[in-house]
Amino acid sequence: MTYRLYNNDCLEWLDEQPENSFEAIVTDPPYGLKEYSEKEQLKLRRGNKGGMWRIPPALGGNIRSPLPRFTVLNQQDIENLYKFFSIWGVKALRVVVPGAHLFVATNTHLSHVLCTALTDAGWEKRGEIVRLVQTLKGGDRPKNAEEEFSDVTVIPRSAWEPWELFRKPIEGRIQDNLRKWKTGGLRRDSAERPFTDLVPSERTPQQERDIANHPSLKPQRFMRKIVYASLPLGEGRVLDPFMGGGSTIAAAESVGYDSVGVEIDKQYYQIAAGSIASLTTLYIEEEKTPEVIKSNFDSQEHVLCYSQRQLFSDTYRQ
Repeated sequence: MTYRLYNNDCLEWLDEQPENSFEAIVTDPPYGLKEYSEKEQLKLRRGNKGGMWRIPPALGGNIRSPLPRFTVLNQQDIENLYKFFSIWGVKALRVVVPGAHLFVATNTHLSHVLCTALTDAGWEKRGEIVRLVQTLKGGDRPKNAEEEFSDVTVIPRSAWEPWELFRKPIEGRIQDNLRKWKTGGLRRDSAERPFTDLVPSERTPQQERDIANHPSLKPQRFMRKIVYASLPLGEGRVLDPFMGGGSTIAAAESVGYDSVGVEIDKQYYQIAAGSIASLTTLYIEEEKTPEVIKSNFDSQEHVLCYSQRQLFSDTYRQ
């Protein structure tokens, strides 16, 4: 086994780790802090409607996964979120080596809060990764006034998920940092193709949700691609301090990286511990090339063109 799991509060856990312990962080943290509070998790697990988690109605006979409603956050909630990520950002920065990258999932409502907090904590913003995925978020008419305002959409229908990319400041030049710390850049998809900031994706397949029942589980095909890119020389350890259902750790196992996962919720920790091995073995028949993550397209233009066609096709089909 090349991974270690901890059932702990990551803020406390990070304080106990030595400096320069990890070469990358890939994570999907909580937003608003309410959605993973004991009160809201109890409601979610009981299947109660209302509150932070929206339990969507069935669509086409398929039961849709619950979604956190970040639009219910007030100004104080947003200020608390900034404080949380500021504190977490400082602690996380200490435990990674110079040049280590941080891949962090966010959403279009709160990405500005995350970015401000992490740059204030000392991280360098290095870009934004577009997970191009057609979800079922947004696009609704005004609640209880759908017929009156039938041509109105309250917020845009979501067609992408932002992943912010940060880096701990390097020592000297990139090549110097790579030689000393094995970090500073991103691993290429292949010799012919660099890692790109637009990644066509899918909603998390049901077979993965059946393995790891976590409301924010990310799909393995996407996670393996960004985890693979996180260690430029394929050396080092990847940390996920908000492990959830274990998708980052499973992706690291799949691509052959050592990793560490930390999860504060005991039930989710147990789900991850029991799911990682099964998630790791998914799709192995599709990945038989020397590069574990292989692009299915010849060029970035082909990726974008294909993804746009698929996006429009999915939108009108629904």
